Amino acid sequence: MEKVVRVAVDAMGGDYAPAQIVKGALEAVNERKDIKVILVGQENAILSELKGINYDKERLTVVHAEDVITNDEAPVMAIRRKKNSSIVVAMNLVKNGEADAFVSAGSTGAVLVGGQLIIGRIKGIDRPPLAPVIPTENGVSLLIDCGANVDARPSHLVQFAKMGSVYMENVIGIKNPRVAIVNIGAEEEKGNALVKETFPLLKNCNDINFIGSIEAREIPKGGADVIVCEAFVGNVILKLYEGLGSTLIGKIKAGLMSTTKSKIGALLCKPALKDTLKSFDASAYGGAPMLGLNGLVVKAHGNSTSNEIKNSIIQCITFTEQNINDKIRMHLEEE
Repeated sequence: MEKVVRVAVDAMGGDYAPAQIVKGALEAVNERKDIKVILVGQENAILSELKGINYDKERLTVVHAEDVITNDEAPVMAIRRKKNSSIVVAMNLVKNGEADAFVSAGSTGAVLVGGQLIIGRIKGIDRPPLAPVIPTENGVSLLIDCGANVDARPSHLVQFAKMGSVYMENVIGIKNPRVAIVNIGAEEEKGNALVKETFPLLKNCNDINFIGSIEAREIPKGGADVIVCEAFVGNVILKLYEGLGSTLIGKIKAGLMSTTKSKIGALLCKPALKDTLKSFDASAYGGAPMLGLNGLVVKAHGNSTSNEIKNSIIQCITFTEQNINDKIRMHLEEE
């Protein structure tokens, strides 16, 4: 029998919760038979969204959690005080072995704090990073870190590079992935103090395929498989990437609909254009896994619709099947 991956989902987190969260969970269990989703949150609100829908009650269940952690709450205080919040209850399911993974579109700060305080870090990991997969001309790259560690040290970036390499090789299937550090130029002597200090450390790592610096304009071209940076830079790159992508898609669609001739041309090129635009839809790749924990935590965008929630849930299958946390742990032990 195939293993069923149990995913605890924060049903109350995100701009469109619980409606889009519940819808995404339904889509996930309908698409994959090897997933069980545990929706955690205010039971009445969740059941209201499920009312009148025919679904497999064995593979989509509800666990009640009365409290909700909002974005304007202090993360550490909220995690410690709101023991019956959807985030805390769901993470405890992972900690206690009742779920294999946790997905949330809620408060990033609370998810980061909860991941470390409740689920815990792998021994030897200093700072777990958020690592989303982003689309490129040649496929995808891993952007690490994009939101967890704004004030990272060189040793943290070295760990990010190593964890990112393990992830890309085992989850995405890229052998000997190319690792690069974000910089303002290709020359080794360029960059701020953090980059200048980190560069030689990465250069001396024998267990990663470090190719040097990467400028931001080379990222969409697929210049490297693992893009290493601290969270401030990573978050700026990610948000610009998403904003520019959606703007270009909107402009292209508007242009194709502007005249009668362009509409006829749009009909002719629609299949090819649809596939191209779909490949640059970041939501198709799910959320950002938080690497370096004793369990799988995936942070989806706060404005996630059902499609990203569905893909965030489904991506937990490969992560669980490949035992990435164990491989990261083994990698550290081998050093």
